[in-house]
Amino acid sequence: MNKSFLEVDGLSKVYPDGQGGGLTVFEDVSFALEKGEFVCIIGHSGCGKSTILNVLAGLDEATSGNIVMNGKEVKGPSLDRGVVFQNYSLLPWKTTLKNIVFAVQARWPSWSKGQVREHSERYLKMVGLDHALERKPSQLSGGMRQRVSIARAFATQPDLLLLDEPFGALDALTRGVIQDELVKIWEETRQTVFMITHDVDEAILLSDRIFLMSNGPNARIAESVKVDVPHPRARSTIFQNPAYHKTRDYLVDYLVNRSNSALPDADGKPKFVEPAKSGGAQVEGKIESAARAANA
Repeated sequence: MNKSFLEVDGLSKVYPDGQGGGLTVFEDVSFALEKGEFVCIIGHSGCGKSTILNVLAGLDEATSGNIVMNGKEVKGPSLDRGVVFQNYSLLPWKTTLKNIVFAVQARWPSWSKGQVREHSERYLKMVGLDHALERKPSQLSGGMRQRVSIARAFATQPDLLLLDEPFGALDALTRGVIQDELVKIWEETRQTVFMITHDVDEAILLSDRIFLMSNGPNARIAESVKVDVPHPRARSTIFQNPAYHKTRDYLVDYLVNRSNSALPDADGKPKFVEPAKSGGAQVEGKIESAARAANA
């Protein structure tokens, strides 16, 4: 049996409650990612999305469960996992180019200066910042800083790229532009991406699958929703696809009406749902009505 690129099994996180007990933020979180897949995770605040991402990054430890990537257990941070946070995290004393160069040199210390610069400039060009190589972060807008962060993360070519609401602090117009840039970069590089977002439309635009979390505490990944919209995608045209509207309606219904009571199957695995098929939902390989899926 072939193993998935990333396998997460029985992940739980418990914090002390200050009274001798514990608060379980999430429990029995199990899922798998395939190589080159783009997956978004959505859920209400407090369900543990960022904690799951930090555990994947090696920046936090789970209370129980394990993570295996490329056949190796994930323990602590590593250059094979890249992270983009909401707050840019650029080195303020370095130029745009040198922020990328710094990361690329750490990833490939044996490369020549010419190789490092050429590689770094290529990724800055991908995000439309080849005109701002010598500017420092203080001379860039918020959207431009975030584009540098995204370019830096992709430039190091991590096996797994982790995005923690990278556009959350941006205005709507800037957010839309960078979403389109991210789509273009991913379609060119096909790196494996795990991204947190609260934006349903953003998740549909970017991802192959969307994980829906139940509300915390004791949150779980309740459903895995397939986004049946072909690539290439663009914000300006994606709404013309009927699958977009069916998927969006399904996600909104879950978040508004079902997230408080939703549970995965008995084995702890999230239900597989394909809302674009015949107006219904495909759950564990069977076609069922949307009403039955909502009550599952």
